[in-house]
Amino acid sequence: MDLPPSPDFRPTVPELLRTAAERWGPRDCVVTPTERMTFAQLDDRSARLAAELATQGIGKGSRVGLLFPNGVDWVIAWAAAARLGAVTVPVNTFYQATELARFLRHSDLQVLLGVSAFLHHDYVARLEAVAPELAAYRYGGPLLLGSLPQLRRISLTGSALPVWASRLSVTPAPPRVDGGLDAVVTAMGEDVTPADPLLVTYTSGSTGEPKGVVHGHGPLLTHAFNLGALGGIGETCRIWTPMPLCWVGGFVFGLLRALTRGACFVTQETFDAGTALRLLADERVTDVAAWPGVTKALLEHADFPSTDLRALRAGLYEAVAPDRRPPDPGLAIGSLGMSETCGPHTFKTAAEEAAGAPEAYRGTFGRPVPGIEHRIVDPETGHDLPEGAEGEVLVRGYSLLLGLHKRDRATVFDADGWYHTGDRGYFRDGWFFFTGRQNDLIKTGGSNVAPAEVESLLLADDEVKLAFVVGVPDEIRGERVIALVVPSGGVAPVNRLGSAEPSGLARDGAALGESLRGRLRGRLSSYKIPQHILPITDGQVPWLVSQKVDRRALVALARRLLSDQVTA
Repeated sequence: MDLPPSPDFRPTVPELLRTAAERWGPRDCVVTPTERMTFAQLDDRSARLAAELATQGIGKGSRVGLLFPNGVDWVIAWAAAARLGAVTVPVNTFYQATELARFLRHSDLQVLLGVSAFLHHDYVARLEAVAPELAAYRYGGPLLLGSLPQLRRISLTGSALPVWASRLSVTPAPPRVDGGLDAVVTAMGEDVTPADPLLVTYTSGSTGEPKGVVHGHGPLLTHAFNLGALGGIGETCRIWTPMPLCWVGGFVFGLLRALTRGACFVTQETFDAGTALRLLADERVTDVAAWPGVTKALLEHADFPSTDLRALRAGLYEAVAPDRRPPDPGLAIGSLGMSETCGPHTFKTAAEEAAGAPEAYRGTFGRPVPGIEHRIVDPETGHDLPEGAEGEVLVRGYSLLLGLHKRDRATVFDADGWYHTGDRGYFRDGWFFFTGRQNDLIKTGGSNVAPAEVESLLLADDEVKLAFVVGVPDEIRGERVIALVVPSGGVAPVNRLGSAEPSGLARDGAALGESLRGRLRGRLSSYKIPQHILPITDGQVPWLVSQKVDRRALVALARRLLSDQVTA
């Protein structure tokens, strides 16, 4: 696999927006079921909003939060802040008040731009729950909050806003102020360099504490450009993804791959299979980027057989023409990536995507992206392992994160600049094979869940004595989030394994699980809430000699309990 030519523009957002408008101005840039925006409109609207933001003191290094669902407004607000040199910090729209409070305090946001409400989320009420002093505000001007000491301004869309929030107009964009201000915005963009930080994306760490991954303009745009080139993305392509833009999957593999290659980015605020199928057909989508659960929903929808998907060339095996896909879906080549590497660090070319892996390499996750180095090491000794031996995956290269927010570099990288991914795998003849995770982090449906975060809330419940959260393998979501709890009040397990309690008590155990799930709602994002909470006894907890719990044994126990429920 050869490294594609470097981008033929200076890899900064201001330069990308200017170049894209010149080359592809009238072409579709972003499309949703209800909106459409061209490359020229993105450049113009983001410049107008940037002028407004500049008058509010936002500039190079300012930390600007983006609280929007996928769509045109998200892209305009991001581009406007980024072209001024601000550090953009996407906010997860799923965050409940406790999660939002941790995020806002850790991220040091100075400005928050966003919507006042989305679906059932009332962000005005949620922000007042995070910072109770907001409710007492009786005047405008810069915010001074003891709970969020760095935050100075909150600008929201919507009507009937509280006095502490200024009104934000993203689309249609506010009018230009004057030519002099336009010149200032242009000059501010010229000061942005590829080495400057562009994005802080938050992902769950293994401890459950906020983990802000910092990426620069150059690495993000160059990697997105390279991934697009390797995958055959060009100006005639239309990439659809429902993955949230607040995560690297949607942002890099969706939006930036399209922007840097002149392709159209097609997305939805929320995923609905029927709407998605109509969008795929109407927009002649060529590339799908989605999790297995999403593709399964598309395939199982009643409209799938009658939907015209002949334009599709990648991402949805069953809909791609036979001459554009491997003869066997088991030969489809995967990829492995993470927030810290700007997305995939193993990948495949467009030709490999169509042909599939050689039979001898069935199940491969591709080959290293050129410019990214890999090592497979023994996690205990740190020594390199021979080809074919499974160990921890280390990465180093141009797309690697600049660092973690509020973390010393020495705690992020080793002495030689390698990043320890926590993933396990091995190489064979240059092809990579992924075998699992080194640590406890659960990956479900493209999202990271830290067991410690969920366990801490369960342990705070009076009915719970011990709590353990694990990921159980699932062919659709990757892993399912499952909790095992030892009840404090003697509630019986929900199964017969290791227990002789009568079925009436077992029903009490099932009721406890549902009750605990109900109490987690409103405190955790929905994807973090365990799909099942299974009561167990003290004697079933698999303790090691070190007095640590055996996580692998917990996973095995959870699988047996779930199977026992099905057969009971």
